[in-house]
Amino acid sequence: MITNPEIDDYLLRILPARSPLLAEMEQQAQERNIPIVGPAVARLFRLLTQLAGARRVFELGSAIGYSTLWWAEAVGAGGEVYYTDSSPANAAEAAEYFRRAGLGERIHIRQGDALQMLAEAPGQFDIIFCDIGKEDYPEALRQSIPRLRPGGLYIADNVLRRGEVARPPSSRETAAIVECNRLLYSDPRLYPVLLPLRDGVAVARVLPS
Repeated sequence: MITNPEIDDYLLRILPARSPLLAEMEQQAQERNIPIVGPAVARLFRLLTQLAGARRVFELGSAIGYSTLWWAEAVGAGGEVYYTDSSPANAAEAAEYFRRAGLGERIHIRQGDALQMLAEAPGQFDIIFCDIGKEDYPEALRQSIPRLRPGGLYIADNVLRRGEVARPPSSRETAAIVECNRLLYSDPRLYPVLLPLRDGVAVARVLPS
């Protein structure tokens, strides 16, 4: 973690209780070491969705669909969220969670390469969320920006990489995240902020041309 553990515990303790289904997914993620954004970051996603008036969200990497459900609730009736994951088992498990949540009609499940699924998806998006393999972060950013409407948001998880970004990169994954963060701040089309929440969240707004 990149924050003081006491502060991190405090942030989690003051959160309102989640639904039984979300709590079940959080427990599964902890027991099975499944990467999810967690409830503090997920609440940020819901707030950003509401502030942006987002109706179309594309996820690059969705695992068992924890963040997908938060997006799907936030976009409201008539909104749509694209779930992507390379694992058939993850996609099947996520589909069952979506069914139980009663939000399946808002979610398009795409199994395979996330960037390929983005290329095949129609139209522009209000939000694109990146949580795929870290070595692909720079390419994900390059491909995502043209697919966002003016005023849309590019959001990425793990952008502080347990604090490793502050030191000379010791892995290709960290080097890719460092490069992606550099690209975020050097792109004149974007207004980015890196938030030190959990493992770091990037939020970048596409500026009107």
